[in-house]
Amino acid sequence: MTYCVAMRLDAGLVFLSDSRTNAGVDQVGTFRKMTVFENPGERMMVLMTAGNLAISQSIRQLIGEHGAADGRSIWSASSMYEAAQIIGEAIRTVHKRDAGALGGFGIDFNVSIIFGGQIKGERCRLFQIYSAGNFIESETENTYFQIGEAKYGKPILDRVINATTSLDEAAKCSLISMDSTLRSNISVGLPLDLLIYETEQLSVTRFVTIDEKNQYFQMLRSTWGEQLKHVFEGIDDPVWDAAPEVTSNVISSTNAYSKPVRVAAPASVVPGDQHPAPYQTLAQQPSGDKQH
Repeated sequence: MTYCVAMRLDAGLVFLSDSRTNAGVDQVGTFRKMTVFENPGERMMVLMTAGNLAISQSIRQLIGEHGAADGRSIWSASSMYEAAQIIGEAIRTVHKRDAGALGGFGIDFNVSIIFGGQIKGERCRLFQIYSAGNFIESETENTYFQIGEAKYGKPILDRVINATTSLDEAAKCSLISMDSTLRSNISVGLPLDLLIYETEQLSVTRFVTIDEKNQYFQMLRSTWGEQLKHVFEGIDDPVWDAAPEVTSNVISSTNAYSKPVRVAAPASVVPGDQHPAPYQTLAQQPSGDKQH
């Protein structure tokens, strides 16, 4: 499995990917998921992939060397949108060639792609491309995309990232997002590839491969864990069965009705003296209790 995240910000783009692949607990490998297509001064594009490794490698080879059937390629595309279309066509080409054979072995055609960058003359753009070759583009309301094991690293992104976030803060946030994923899912692993692109540079601004010895990443992992613990310990414990006006930490109020849904125990496991009294019909009630 894998985890990749990319962000489109006012200041530029941030890309982060892990490098673990596995086909079972005893078949773990390291394959880099990030590929850069760069013609300095004219275009800088980044592709990150998740899913079946053989499929993603075929797609990457196809778009890097051949392009679309009509002769277009990401190297000549006039816009990032056109380049995303070319990648979508490459996915469909590989699907047409391989999906049937894979299906015969019970293997789904599974690939997810994040593609982003800048071509001279237009703004930075970011796309998420699906197995069918269709795609969506990042807008102001949705500044980041994730593929792979996305759920563990999503909360920090939702709380921190917006279009005005600086590139360094976004890089820090992406690494915390990755750390959360690394801690919770063994199928994601080091080393990581982190790429920063500053708008209008039309070449890679900063890039680093991060392993377990990286000084900043080790500091971030330990500091984030310690700070989370401090924040957790600084939040008051809940107060039970109190009036709301007594404290702001009341979780169970004395004037609020809260009862769990209970299933009655069968008679065979309840002592006889604890059985509830049977219901009485009107005819069974003492004559003095009958209602007229």
